[in-house]
Amino acid sequence: MNDLVLEVSHLDAWHRDDHGTRRQVLFDVSFALHRGEALGLVGESGSGKSTLARSVLGFVRDYRGTVTHHTKLPQMIFQDVSASLNPARRIGWILEEPLRLCGGYTAAERRQQVRDILARVGLGEEHLSRFPHELSGGQRQRVSIAAALLRHAELIVADEPVSALDVTIQKEILTLLRGLREREGISFLFISHDLAVVQQLCTRVMVMHHGRIVEQNTTAAIFSAPQHEYTRALLDAAERK
Repeated sequence: MNDLVLEVSHLDAWHRDDHGTRRQVLFDVSFALHRGEALGLVGESGSGKSTLARSVLGFVRDYRGTVTHHTKLPQMIFQDVSASLNPARRIGWILEEPLRLCGGYTAAERRQQVRDILARVGLGEEHLSRFPHELSGGQRQRVSIAAALLRHAELIVADEPVSALDVTIQKEILTLLRGLREREGISFLFISHDLAVVQQLCTRVMVMHHGRIVEQNTTAAIFSAPQHEYTRALLDAAERK
């Protein structure tokens, strides 16, 4: 049985700026992601991390190379989760809407699925009647994770999902994500500038610099014996913080 969920091969990608100038952002990026794996993607701002995430999600049109999914298309967890939750709708409505759109469920079945998915992310029925602004940042992020699980995601792209949270809530969300990986075999492409966060969750790490993957290895190897000078510079900078 193939345990691959994603293969990216020799991917180049381009952006056009406001003046229409075409600029290459990704250069010959190749990697594979396995079932139940959390693959960290690190690098400084502007290194191409978000472009790679958008390429995996199918949002980048100007590219060369291949992105092959061996499962359903991935779901996304955003850094600014408030932007992904309709502020005018209650949480119950937000989570039920995808089930209404796909059809095949009675109202009672939809409500039960939503209750079940909330329980999986550590929220109760009392949150169904609340608006997003009535929830804490950690609760909103749990709702975002619930929305991804509701679509039966086997691969989740998480773009800085805990950077806006305080340290205590970060740990709670990382524990939740780790549980989903270990118990349910969900895979993550986890983007973060925070190496300490990556070390807590990820089983393997890719380091991106100027649009290229300059190093990828197990998390233990990256942190104990980095091979590339840029990786060493990132770790040194993190230690000085």
